[in-house]
Amino acid sequence: MVPGTEPDHLLRMETPVRPASWKILLAFSIIYFVWGSTFLSIRVGVREVPPFLLAGLRFSLAGLFLYGWMRLKGVQHPNRHEWLGIILQGTLIFLIDYGCVFWAEQRVASGITAVVLATIAIFITLLEITILRTQRLTVRLGLALLAGLCGVAVLMNHSFSLGEAPIDRAGAFALLVAAFCWSVATILTRRLTLPASKPMSAASQMLVGGVQLLVLAGLTGELKGFDFRAVSWTAWFALLYLIIAGSIVGFTAYIWLLHYESPTRVGTYAYVNPVVAVLVGYFVGGESIGLRTLFGSVLVLVSVITISTMPKSVARASVELAEARVE
Repeated sequence: MVPGTEPDHLLRMETPVRPASWKILLAFSIIYFVWGSTFLSIRVGVREVPPFLLAGLRFSLAGLFLYGWMRLKGVQHPNRHEWLGIILQGTLIFLIDYGCVFWAEQRVASGITAVVLATIAIFITLLEITILRTQRLTVRLGLALLAGLCGVAVLMNHSFSLGEAPIDRAGAFALLVAAFCWSVATILTRRLTLPASKPMSAASQMLVGGVQLLVLAGLTGELKGFDFRAVSWTAWFALLYLIIAGSIVGFTAYIWLLHYESPTRVGTYAYVNPVVAVLVGYFVGGESIGLRTLFGSVLVLVSVITISTMPKSVARASVELAEARVE
């Protein structure tokens, strides 16, 4: 999960030879399954490492690596105006969005976290209808939005159990804040000056956000009394997986795919990841899947798929979502 949206002619580069099908399939598998599994890795990590510290370590180290890689390839540093946009997006995406996600996963199962975050597409559409006035509310769109909102309500409502406990309210609220902030950041990419190089833009935002998260970890007292030596190898492995597989390998595969596939097709990960996260959480993490989880998840995913496959501005919003979130 980085916003730095550029027009298609900047995202897609003409290539004389299309790579082998297995390479395309492998890249899709990475963004589907690796990014889908990062939610459980966060859940494992925050059991032993404070959430803001864990997030700060992940994104500052991954951002530093990607930034250095771009510089070695000859990509220029962002200029002063671009840094202003980078700082704003880094704050919205990493400090607030991911800060809320890592904090919430102390209280909310990883699969449910992924499902709630899928509401980003719903928030983007609501902003386009109510604030930007770039999208007209149709019957189909209205039903899709209603289904998504009902799905969230099913997951959160304490009086509608279906034999399963609702998710923690504080955690659920934090995830909704995260989804909303990401939606605002996605909309802002149209108006901010950001580096023309998408990898440099992403690396810069990741680095800025990671440093902010580390500062937040210090300000909230997460470092007081914390003993790095007491952290198990399981938690350290979760952090390494988030840095290497989730942020570096996953993002590289994602950028590579954009050279050969349409952003809309690449963006299908936005509704595959929640399914993968729920299944990984169940089979690997021992998380429960009850009727409430299934019913609420289906409603949210039907909403997101419907919105993402609609034409005009809603389709553009889903494309921006696909270009934005680096899990």
